Amino acid sequence: MLDVGTNNQNLLDNPLYLGLRQPRLEGEEYLSIVDEFMESVFTRWPKAIVQFEDFQMKWAFQTLQRYRKKYRMFNDDIQGTAGVALAGLFGSVRAQGRPLTDFVKQKIVVVGAGSAGLGVLKMAKEAVARMEGNAEQAASHQFFLLDKNGLVTKDRKEIDPAAAPFAKNPGEYGLTEGSSLLEVVKKVKPHVLLGLSGVGGVFDEEVLKAMRESDSPRPAIFAMSNPTMNAECTAADAFKHAGENIVFASGSPFENVDLGNGKVGHVNQANNMYLFPGIGLGTLLSGAHFISEGMLQAAAECLASYMTDEEIEKGIFYPSIDHIRDITAEVGAAVVQAAVADELAEGHDDIGPKELRLMSKEEVVEYVTRNMWYPIYSPLVHD
Repeated sequence: MLDVGTNNQNLLDNPLYLGLRQPRLEGEEYLSIVDEFMESVFTRWPKAIVQFEDFQMKWAFQTLQRYRKKYRMFNDDIQGTAGVALAGLFGSVRAQGRPLTDFVKQKIVVVGAGSAGLGVLKMAKEAVARMEGNAEQAASHQFFLLDKNGLVTKDRKEIDPAAAPFAKNPGEYGLTEGSSLLEVVKKVKPHVLLGLSGVGGVFDEEVLKAMRESDSPRPAIFAMSNPTMNAECTAADAFKHAGENIVFASGSPFENVDLGNGKVGHVNQANNMYLFPGIGLGTLLSGAHFISEGMLQAAAECLASYMTDEEIEKGIFYPSIDHIRDITAEVGAAVVQAAVADELAEGHDDIGPKELRLMSKEEVVEYVTRNMWYPIYSPLVHD
């Protein structure tokens, strides 16, 4: 954990506060501390993989861009959340009975312009660009971004650079700068409504009822903020107001919803644990010196394809926690194969890049499984 001070005067005045008692570092002073940490870690442990977590948005994107090609690192709030969300978005396409290539036609409204929300949009845009070959068109026509001030358009003053690619042209769909969420949902009729706002209940009854007019036969509602009090809506409210044919995912745990007549509204908890262990292990075993977009996309696509058509039809997008080691092995193998495809793999220990290139998918999965850590300890007291 890095302690760079705090601007919370109550904490500074509290005699029990254990943190650094000084104002929070900013600017180059802040970056120099993180630079020193990264240099020290990789000098001491050259094969380490650093996972960034809980950084302020202004530093989350800046440090990711600063280090991503220099060190083996990733930001879980941006890339892990985005990967799990993208897997869910792919699942929502499958739930419509459509091929994954139809993802390019999905209209997606994202509420929350922090690091997580922008990370989801960025990875989704890259997926569309790969499928369609036109990233700019994808950003202007498919995605809609809202923050606390409403719809983000090109009329927005002092727009965040990370949000700028997703700013709409004023007038599209009859919308203007700052249009409300309800207005956006009514006019756009999105296939997906995804929240990473941290604002509990922002998907209220009116908004959820408006999703009944979605252009999707199975609208997707992703209330991904946590903890539970910050969830954009509950599972029960989503199925009650948006309709029983929706698919639902959340960042917080909710019980499945009894819809009556033996029907169940399945709740999918979109937890980053499905991806980050496999991303880290796959990167280590591939010997890649940095984590490429291709490796992250492969992880998300692997998670999306893990579920059977029957499970998807029921509205189940993510595997049971009981299968976490299996999915981690599959994700790790997908990351290794993507590193090989991106010509980044240099091998690990006695497995070189040539051996990795010659491995079948099954052999890569076995290779990853063989290198997993299991919490098995020798007894301290012998009988």
